[in-house]
Amino acid sequence: MNETPCRIGFAFCGSFCTFSTAMSALEAVKARFGDVTPIVSENSAALDTRFGDAHNWLREMERICDKRVIDTLPKAEPIGPKKLLDALVICPCTGNTLSKLANGITDTTVSLAAKAHLRNGRPLILAVSTNDALSGAAKNIGSLLDKKHVYFVPFRQDDPHGKPTSLVADFSLVADTVSAALNGEQLQPLVLGPKGM
Repeated sequence: MNETPCRIGFAFCGSFCTFSTAMSALEAVKARFGDVTPIVSENSAALDTRFGDAHNWLREMERICDKRVIDTLPKAEPIGPKKLLDALVICPCTGNTLSKLANGITDTTVSLAAKAHLRNGRPLILAVSTNDALSGAAKNIGSLLDKKHVYFVPFRQDDPHGKPTSLVADFSLVADTVSAALNGEQLQPLVLGPKGM
């Protein structure tokens, strides 16, 4: 499904275990909207983990988007004044980033990109991935649900028994959530049932 080309930012934060699935979401967004700019947090740009080397992840983002990654505060700052994006996705969006967004903290590339983008009254789409979503991060999710121009990719508990406070967005719904957000709508249902139901 091809839509009118839009300029989409796609930002990665350090929920490294979800990067492989997030790459599939990035490809889907690129296929649907055409013009996608990759953005990464400092940790995403620098940390090699058991889920992959940072350099390889960044090169894959650049291959998919055919653009250089925005990976520093100075590179992110023009997003606002130059109105570079029609929508910005943060996928995965960690508990740490949720906290920063809810409390106006802009000390990382991704949080500054979000602040710069929101000043233009354009949609910010969050794909939550955090183990404390139903505990420490719950108040931040609540605050952001009430914030104008902020939309959430529908989410579910990913392991209710093993990790009862954890939520993960359904990354296969990222492109659909962007489409809805560009029309000023929250994709529903927001809270999904257990996977496979």
